[in-house]
Formats: sequence, structure tokens, C-alpha cells
Amino acid sequence: MFALGFFLLAGLLCQSLGQYDYYDEYYVPSAPLEGVSSPICAQECECPLNFPTAMYCNERKLKFIPIVPSGIKYLYLQNNLIEEIKAGVFDNVTDLRWLVLDNNNITSDKIQAGTIDKLSKLEKLLFSYNKLTKPPGPLSKSLDELKLISNQLSSFPANTLSGMENLTTIHLSENKLTTESITGAFKGLKSLVLLDVSENKLKKLPSGVPPSLLMLYADNNDIDSIPNGYLAKLPVLQYLRVSHNKLVDSGIPAGVFNVSSLLELDLSFNKLKSIPEINELLEHLYLQVNEINKFDLTNICKFSSPVNYSRLRTLRLDGNNITHSSMPDDTANCLRQASEIIFD
Repeated sequence: MFALGFFLLAGLLCQSLGQYDYYDEYYVPSAPLEGVSSPICAQECECPLNFPTAMYCNERKLKFIPIVPSGIKYLYLQNNLIEEIKAGVFDNVTDLRWLVLDNNNITSDKIQAGTIDKLSKLEKLLFSYNKLTKPPGPLSKSLDELKLISNQLSSFPANTLSGMENLTTIHLSENKLTTESITGAFKGLKSLVLLDVSENKLKKLPSGVPPSLLMLYADNNDIDSIPNGYLAKLPVLQYLRVSHNKLVDSGIPAGVFNVSSLLELDLSFNKLKSIPEINELLEHLYLQVNEINKFDLTNICKFSSPVNYSRLRTLRLDGNNITHSSMPDDTANCLRQASEIIFD
């Protein structure tokens, strides 16, 4: 299981580095050798002898989920034509750990009661690229990862994730969620480190987000402002991405981004006219394609000295109304660690 844990960690890190490398297959080990399968396996699938607790039913044009035999803990059903989850299919494996259902045609009304909600030890539910209009549930209190990317979610009841103290990662991007539909949805999640609500219909950043959060992605929404003190309630937040929104200067309270935990701040593709005030410990600032017309160095460094300077490594200002010649004389002292400053 060490190898599986390594791939999970690698996947999480890949989502937090660069702008943006994204690796989304880390949860799928190499395919088993064809024909070498455990005799207990469903005939439509493969259960490799060197990984006897896994059953691979992926990419087989299945229209249904076969009965899962006892002993299986990792079930791969992605890339099929499955439309429903019938009662009884998981009766033999109520201790299932991973359930991968990505890229199917499952709708919310075709998930029978007594199926997913019986999986009390489930740790990972990967249900992206289906046709869900609401999250499945009730869900296991053991869950640590929930992926519902690219469904048709328009509602997310506040009690859906209640009591899930092990949940670390939630992916809800590419849905139809509004600010109101996720109100209270993340309250009480003591272990949450990554929340992705990109490509929805949010007008505000999600409220009630737990203070454990390290990464918050809200790109491609309709957000026009950041609440005063929002980041102060997230003391360990390192990565905040709010690109492709409708942010304007009047919607950015003074000092709202001046927090020492933040390492990466992405405000690109908005309507800002000035560089917002940031903390000197920030390492990556993305402001490309805004309407910035002045290089205000004091919002990056209050003053420069041998011990007071910005830790910015990357500063992107391309697609704005300023050029390299707009930089004040003291820029070199302030941005002494910058390896990439882009104007065009």
C-alpha cells in the first residue's frame, strides 16, 4: 500500500505546483496482465493475482455494475456506459475502500438506496464525469477524498458532509453550483486541505470553509469581491486561485491578501486596475490580463532593506497597461528573489 499512498501524495502535489500542471490518473495503478486473474473475480472484470483485493472493470463498455465478490476493496469501474447502481451490487463488500466510477452515465435518481450508503469504510469516492444533479449519500464517515467533477450538480445540501472528519480533498469543479447552494456545506470538516469549486456559478467565495484548508480553487466563476478578513480565517492557506472572475479594485479590501501563509495567489483574467497589497512572503503572483496601469511597488514591499524584501519568485503582469519601464527605481531591491517577471 506504500506505492498507492505515494501516488496519492504525488497527485495532490501536482495540483498545487505550477500554473497549472494537473495529473488526474494517480489513483489508477498499472493495468493487470490480461488473463491472469483470481478465480473469484466477476467474469466481466480482472482481479490480478499480485493485487487480489482490486477488481478492474474499467473500459469494458459495461452497462451495469457486476456483483462484486467478497474480499475486493478497490473497485475500478471508470470509462464504461453504466447508467445506474442497482441494489445488491455491493452487498458482499461493505468494507470497500475505493470506488472509481468516473466517465459513466449515472444519474442521481438511478442510485438505489442501500448501495453507496452501505459502504461504511469507503475512503475514496471518485464519481466525476457523470450526470449527477446532487451528491450521492449519505456517505461514509471514513471518506477522505470526494471527486464529483463535471457533473450537473446544482444543489449540495448543508448536511451532506456532516461528521466527515477524515475528509481531506473535495473536487466540485465544472458543475452548476451557486453561492447559495453550497452555503454551510463545508462546515466542520476538520481535516480538509483542498477544495476545488472552479467552473461553477459562484458569486462569492464559499463561506464556512474550515481553517485547515491549504488550497482553495475558485477559478472561472462570477466572483466580484473578496470579503474583508476572509483569508484571516484560513491561517494555513497557501494556494488561492480566483482567476477568470469579475474582481474589481473596489471589491478587494485593503490588506485582504496580506497574510503570511499564502505562497501562490492567482488573480489573472479579472478587472483589476492596480496591484493589490500582498505579504512579503508570497512567492507566486499571477495578475496577467487585468487592467492594471500602474506598478505600485509599495503594495509589494512596504520598504526595502537588507532584511526586508519580497520573496516573490514569479510575477506575471502581461496583458495589462504597463511595461517593463513602469517599474520604479527601487524594484530590484524589493524583488531581489524574482526569477520571472513577465510584462508581455
